[in-house]
Amino acid sequence: MLLVNPLARADGSLRFGVTVTKRIGNAVARNRMKRRLRALAREILPLQGIAGADHVLIGRENGIERDFAVLRQELEAALARAAAGKGDPPRRNGPRGRGGAKAHGR
Repeated sequence: MLLVNPLARADGSLRFGVTVTKRIGNAVARNRMKRRLRALAREILPLQGIAGADHVLIGRENGIERDFAVLRQELEAALARAAAGKGDPPRRNGPRGRGGAKAHGR
């Protein structure tokens, strides 16, 4: 059975976007994280991305310190899960959890 994504582009092209929140650090740290994610996307998505899909890479804590090879492996694993129709594994909530006192980051 072939599943068709109604939001996929007919030409099969893929796009990507990168987002990093202020929780990651100052502007220099956020920009560095975005550069690393863009480099990964340009390297891996043409080979392993899902045709016709939009890919969104979200910078998480410790992404700047994490080894680039580990980030590559994690992205490849995430793309394999997505291609198999599986979602991301559940994440553990951080020390603040969800809906904490600083829900708006102020």
